[in-house]
Amino acid sequence: MTAEPAAPQSRPGRTPRLPRTARRFQLLGAAREVFVAQGYHAAAMDEIAERAGVSKPVLYQHFPGKLDLYLALLDEHSEKLVSAVRAALASTTDNHIRIERSIRAYFDFVADPSGAHQLVLESDLRSEPAVRQRVENTSAQCVRAIAATIVADTGLPQEEADLLAMGLVGLAESGARWWLLREGRVSKERAVESLVELAWRGIAGYPQQPATEAP
Repeated sequence: MTAEPAAPQSRPGRTPRLPRTARRFQLLGAAREVFVAQGYHAAAMDEIAERAGVSKPVLYQHFPGKLDLYLALLDEHSEKLVSAVRAALASTTDNHIRIERSIRAYFDFVADPSGAHQLVLESDLRSEPAVRQRVENTSAQCVRAIAATIVADTGLPQEEADLLAMGLVGLAESGARWWLLREGRVSKERAVESLVELAWRGIAGYPQQPATEAP
């Protein structure tokens, strides 16, 4: 009687074969760790492949180059921030709560232990046009979402609403980054509460339009 052939064993240090989507997820996770720890310029594809437990050819099958890998991560985490802000605005019709949840979205984003906010808010590659475009587009999408809410509720001209929305985004982003750098010397809840009150006392000065009944 002949013995059954042994199941193929993965090479030491290498991960077993994965479906393409799962492998891409794994590679992005490894790349995020390296980019966050070292920045774009110091990061090496060799180290990313080693961190993921794959060969360099496998890495290049999914991402032709380091910039492609970085842009894929930037797209992923930019979308997370934009989606969080949109969700905050859509979660209620109470504008005070909208402001609180929008600002909190930025604090939650920078507080993520992965450190992925560095790719979106503190990228060391903004001189690269493709990176700069994505970073600026992320901010612009958040501004547009907030401005649309301001226009709908106050009837302000679009340009003025855009200005107020830009101010709110700047307040949330710079406040969240400042808070993170101070390593919790001000509690997260207190920091969010303080910025909300600062923003609300200004925005509340614009009267809300009377609600119109749906036809």
